[in-house]
Amino acid sequence: MNSSVTDLFIQHFDFWPHLSEAEKDLISAHTNIVRYAKGTQVHQGPLDCIGVLLIKSGQLRVYTMSEDGREVTLYRLFPDDVGILSAACALDAVTFDVYIDAEEDTEVLLTDAVAFRKLADTNVYVRCFGYEKASNRLSEMLWKMQQVLFLSADRRLAIFLLEESEKLGGDEIHMTHEQIARFMGTAREVVSRLVKYFSQEGWVKTARGCIRLTNREALRDLAG
Repeated sequence: MNSSVTDLFIQHFDFWPHLSEAEKDLISAHTNIVRYAKGTQVHQGPLDCIGVLLIKSGQLRVYTMSEDGREVTLYRLFPDDVGILSAACALDAVTFDVYIDAEEDTEVLLTDAVAFRKLADTNVYVRCFGYEKASNRLSEMLWKMQQVLFLSADRRLAIFLLEESEKLGGDEIHMTHEQIARFMGTAREVVSRLVKYFSQEGWVKTARGCIRLTNREALRDLAG
């Protein structure tokens, strides 16, 4: 494993200083650079347990799926994020199955689940790291499910647009209504109707594949 990869381990795996040389060799030997093309299904819910993902570039979408096939986006993984639920089988108390797709061409460091399980079973620092990451993600997922269950669609759209613009650092969001609906866990027709309403109110301006926020204060009032 080259020094740049080891630097990433040191930066993002806080258990690294607490590993023995043999444990460092194990994780290095079982970590590979993997590239996923846009649209690739990275993790297939209950059918998979691929391991821990450290995102180097690109973007992954983590979602759950209802019995009728409706997707609800739980969160997204960006560069320097660690994906732990793709290794849920290595953590005994974590049984939530998720699906993961590549939203962009994405490069990751993938530590396979068998090696991570072996380390978690014998090293308390690795085990704590795994459960802490899983707990943080489960909290995000709970907030998302609370939105879906208890917030009106217009509030959810306002929250989504504000959060997305903050991530991007600008007022323009380049997404289709279909993409936004998938992230929100609703129907495209609902998003289209609400975007039209927001536009009529002067809160946003729209163009093909783009929404520009023009009245953040109004959106914040609606988001609550």
